Amino acid sequence: MITHDFPVRVYYDDTDAGGVVYHANYLKFCERARTEYLRSLGFENSGIRAETGTIIVVKKIEAEYLKPARLDDSLIVQTRILSIKNTSFVMEQKVAKNGGEIFVMTVLLVFIDDTEGRPTKIPNSIKAQFVKEME
Repeated sequence: MITHDFPVRVYYDDTDAGGVVYHANYLKFCERARTEYLRSLGFENSGIRAETGTIIVVKKIEAEYLKPARLDDSLIVQTRILSIKNTSFVMEQKVAKNGGEIFVMTVLLVFIDDTEGRPTKIPNSIKAQFVKEME
């Protein structure tokens, strides 16, 4: 199974009044990492929409916050595909600091027909690439 690494630096606007990364910002970091992972596979969100008439939406997230990150920390978001179905797929994302996990989440993503707003099959070219990534 292939894992994609995406570096993140914690900036002042990522932190809360307690001086740690605000909880919702981990989701933002992971969204960027997922986008860059897809881009590394040759798929951009705008291109997927233009070429297939589909968009990828988040249906469910399960997250666990293990340790805090702070201003100026250097983080790595690791992303991998766990499973694929007809219209959806699951990714696991881990945020690491100094080699140790500080945040872990799984995200269920669904392909939606952009016109009808309903789930639709994952385009064959994308599904084939996802299967390769899981080998």
